[in-house]
Amino acid sequence: MSSKTLLVIATGNAGKIRDFAGILGNERFEYKTLKDIGFEGDIEENADTFAGNAKIKAKAVADFLHEKKISAWVLADDSGLEVFALGGAPGVYSARYSGVHGNDLSNNELLLKNLENIEDRSARYYCALALLHSDFPEKEVQIFEGECRGRIGYEPVGTLGFGYDPLFIPDGFSTTFAQMEISEKKNLSHRGNAIRKLSI
Repeated sequence: MSSKTLLVIATGNAGKIRDFAGILGNERFEYKTLKDIGFEGDIEENADTFAGNAKIKAKAVADFLHEKKISAWVLADDSGLEVFALGGAPGVYSARYSGVHGNDLSNNELLLKNLENIEDRSARYYCALALLHSDFPEKEVQIFEGECRGRIGYEPVGTLGFGYDPLFIPDGFSTTFAQMEISEKKNLSHRGNAIRKLSI
């Protein structure tokens, strides 16, 4: 019997587990994804803020675990890129900016097109984490926020990241997120900054 606290990350992306475990460590927590707990439902993320979408996900998963009498912390995140000259776009639509969910190539192409002839390329990656325990799914969801400021480059560079990483150059650096190893990126990233604020 494991003495670790079960922490369900509300994602099907096993790569995100590495992000959380890399900062929170493996001593206290046993990490599981939605696939690991058998959650197959579609969660409609229809809020107009990252925090709102993260809350929706955390609540849906906590309710699912509560019904199955599984005691666990649920951690959901919603994150994306905000370009200030574009009024905060792509924002909550970051993953489906070009109309097709998760198509990084077309999303990046559209962003570069929309930034043509715009000098101000300042931007930020933003993350909202929502935390809720399945034993008390009716409680208020806790929100932890993190950001990383930077600017958008003029062409994709690097192969290590995903999303807009090949275009995003964090402040104080000349390299994109997609050129950075995970160990370097986690010290700067919006998700890393939010995770470090967590209190479980």
